[in-house]
Amino acid sequence: MYHQYFGLNEAPFSIAVNPRYLFMSARHRDALAHLLYGVGAGGGFILLTGEVGTGKTTINRCLLEQLPHDTDIAIILNPALNAVELLATACDELGIEYDEDRQTLKTLTDALHSYLLDNHARGRKTVLMIDEAQHLDFEVLEQIRLLTNLETNSEKLLQIILIGQPELAQLLARPELRQLNQRITARYNLGPLNQAETAAYINHRLQVAGMPADRVIFPPSVVRGIYRRTRGIPRLINVLCDRVMLGAYGRNKHRADRATLRIAAREVLGEEGIKQASRWPWALAALVLMGALAAWWGLQPEQQINTFAEPGTSSMARLAAAPTPAEPSTGTATVAPGPVPSAAASVVAGAAEAPASADWLLPPQEGASLFWSLHSDRPLPEKICQDPAGELACVQSEARTWDELVSQARPLLLDVVTPERFAAGVILLGIEGNHAWVGWEAGAVAVPLSALGPLWTGGYRLLWQPPADFDRPLSLGDRSAAVAEVARLFAQLDGQPQALAGDRFNQALKQRVMIFQRDSGLEADGVVGVQTLLKLNSELGIDVSASDARAALQARGGEG
Repeated sequence: MYHQYFGLNEAPFSIAVNPRYLFMSARHRDALAHLLYGVGAGGGFILLTGEVGTGKTTINRCLLEQLPHDTDIAIILNPALNAVELLATACDELGIEYDEDRQTLKTLTDALHSYLLDNHARGRKTVLMIDEAQHLDFEVLEQIRLLTNLETNSEKLLQIILIGQPELAQLLARPELRQLNQRITARYNLGPLNQAETAAYINHRLQVAGMPADRVIFPPSVVRGIYRRTRGIPRLINVLCDRVMLGAYGRNKHRADRATLRIAAREVLGEEGIKQASRWPWALAALVLMGALAAWWGLQPEQQINTFAEPGTSSMARLAAAPTPAEPSTGTATVAPGPVPSAAASVVAGAAEAPASADWLLPPQEGASLFWSLHSDRPLPEKICQDPAGELACVQSEARTWDELVSQARPLLLDVVTPERFAAGVILLGIEGNHAWVGWEAGAVAVPLSALGPLWTGGYRLLWQPPADFDRPLSLGDRSAAVAEVARLFAQLDGQPQALAGDRFNQALKQRVMIFQRDSGLEADGVVGVQTLLKLNSELGIDVSASDARAALQARGGEG
């Protein structure tokens, strides 16, 4: 797609590991040297840690390519195994035969030990590499430690490489794992790139993709902005640079600029990294203040209850009078006796303070009606997820964390349960720091997540506009009016007069879908399902956004 526009042979910022794009910074070379030293030392453990996206996989590839030819290696990519399963997987990787009907720690360890002795007699080394090792249970780690007891009089028979995120080092520092920690012969924590390395990294990938050495696509000011937003993490650099180039292509620009970078950062990262970095001291102060308020209120339970549910015409009174009791929740959250006082909302600069009576807790029918009105002028259907006109589709799902909701960037109707155990709804209009913007009859207010979290069951609903005739996921070879509409939407996104496909889903459309999915953090399978269409609608402004809904409610009733 866009790489031809810039005169490149291929897209330079794919997140797939391609050896041709290998960029070894000084810290990557140091990490590789430590691993090679550990393997050469013979026996024990080697530890490589680093944040997500810093290049651990790249180092692993380099290590595998530089291991001696007389080395046999078993690679375990899924560490969510118990001790028996891990030993069985190691045996499978090394081609060790064992009785599958008698998989015990003893039989598997004996089979592995016999293989290691035979390998040693033939002058070969054996290496076990475990990725994502921060997920290993204590029992499994202890069993892994015992594997290093397999040895001759002169050397260990098995070399073990543990690779994981920084939490792995913290896990191994626990006192009960000190025996394993003491056996680590080489360890290295892979940090992100610095600003100069970020510039060199971007330029390196562009040149590998075919950019002439004298051409500049990313000026220094844009590179500085990329570094601030990605903090030098290579995977984030790839994702953001790819989006910046796609944005420049869509606007017929031959060089990236800061305006295109800002738009790309909002689309890819959710928020501009520089704003997040500047906000953290205030967020920390807010946490301290909220903790102090929660502790003080905990000593005065009567005052807490009265503050949360004052009598009169509040939504709490209406909820108490509602005929439908709360059904048992299927979510993972539990209901606390009462939320942190809403006065804590005042720590958000410029935010309207949540009313003491918690009027943002809406009776189910009232919440559904207000939520529907944000999307349509038509009367509320009997069930919010069954639009008779077929103009709006509904997604009803569950989430376990706020992070899963932030990426939606659209209004959501949360299923909550009040402290009195009545069903209720909350219209979520976005999350900023430690507060959620929620909607009610009088506008939009900021509510501490600590107040909302204990009430949320985990369930939520959203409304969106599907393409005409869309009733199932679309993939290569499908033929329908929905395919033609999806192709038209992508042409609109790219600013192109001609769509890539008509009513038949062709290879060109699949490739465009895969690029879009990869840019959006989705599985790049080329299949157009609901999640892909939700992202596409958000890019094109088809659906109501969270910010638009918030502005609409504030216009109705002021700032609350």
